Amino acid sequence: MVRLTRAETQERNRAKVLAAARQEFAERGFRDAKIDDIADRAELTRGAVYSNFPGKRALYFAVLADLAERAPVTEPAEPALTVREALSAVARAWVTRLPLVTDDEHGPTRLGMYLMPEILADEVTRRPFAELMKLNAILLGLAIERLRPPREPDGRLVRLAEAVLTVLQGAGQLSAAAPGFVEPFNVIRVCEQLADLDLGDRWAVAPMLPEVRRADEPWAPPPAPDALTGEPARLADDGVVAVLGVHRLSAAEEAVRAAPPGAEVTAVVVTSAPQELLPLARLAIAELSSCLRQSFPRPAWPRLRVVYDESGEVAAAAGVAEPGDGTETAIRIESGRITLRAHGFGACHAAATTHHP
Repeated sequence: MVRLTRAETQERNRAKVLAAARQEFAERGFRDAKIDDIADRAELTRGAVYSNFPGKRALYFAVLADLAERAPVTEPAEPALTVREALSAVARAWVTRLPLVTDDEHGPTRLGMYLMPEILADEVTRRPFAELMKLNAILLGLAIERLRPPREPDGRLVRLAEAVLTVLQGAGQLSAAAPGFVEPFNVIRVCEQLADLDLGDRWAVAPMLPEVRRADEPWAPPPAPDALTGEPARLADDGVVAVLGVHRLSAAEEAVRAAPPGAEVTAVVVTSAPQELLPLARLAIAELSSCLRQSFPRPAWPRLRVVYDESGEVAAAAGVAEPGDGTETAIRIESGRITLRAHGFGACHAAATTHHP
C-alpha cells in the first residue's frame, strides 16, 4: 500500500470535506447545515474540517467557487463581432444558471441562494465583494472596448459593463427570492439594448503619490494560472505585476490604462484571510470569466491577468512579505528583471507609466 505524503493527505481530506459539504448544503440549505454532519459525511473529525476551513461560511464559499470553476465552458464556434451580440451572449450564459420555479428548494440549482445574505451580513465580506464587482466590471468593460473602442481618446466602457452586471446580478437575486418573477428572455433583451447606452464614461487618473524607486533585481516568480483563461500567467514577460489586497482590486485598471501596448498586466489577489476571502474572489471572477469565454472572441478577452496568491509566494517574490487586504504594490518587469517598485495608492499607475522620473 502506497503511503500518502502529508500534502497529499491534506488535499484528499479537503476534497472529501468539499464533497460532503456540497451534499449537506444542497439537502439542508446553508443555514441548517452543521459542521458535525459534514464531518460525518466526509468520514473525518470535526477538527479535520476546521483544519481546512475556518468556518461554515468559508466552506460555503469554497463549495460555490469549486462548482463555478468546474462548470463546463465551451468557446463559441461563431464568436460575437458586435457589442450587442456579445452582451446578448453574456446574458444567455448567465441566465442559464438561474434557478427555475420548478426546481427543488434545496436542489443543486438553489445552492447559492444564501450567498448574498452571507456577504451582506459582515463588513469583512461586503467590502471585498464590492471590489470584486468593480474588478468584474473592469474585465467586462475592457472586453467590450476591444469590440468597440470608445469614441473619445479618454473614453472607456466600464460603466456600461457595470450596468450590465447590475441587471444580471439583480436577476440572480430575484430568481432566488421570488421564483417565477424573472423572465430570462427579457433579461437577455435588456442587456442587448444596453449596448447602445452612452454613459459619458471617461478615464481620469486620481492624484496619488505612491512611494516609487528604481530597481535592478532578479525576478523569479513561481508558476501560477490565470483565473480568466486557466492558462499559465505570463508573470515573467515585460509588463506590470500588481499585488493587490481585496480592498484595492479596482486599482488594476490604472495599470491597464497606463501600460504600453503589448505589456502584460497581472493582478495578484491577496488577503489577510485567504481561506475565506479567496474562495469568494474565485467564485465572483469564475462566474464572469465563464460568460466572457463563452461570448467574446479570444482577441477581445481583457488585457488583464488575475492570479490568486493563497500561499503568498508570488507576493513574496515581488517583495511583499506580509500582504493584507489594503495592499497595493506594483513592480515593473523588463527583460526578466524588476526595474521599478511602487507602493501605496497609485502604485499601479506609477509602475505602468512608461516614462517615470
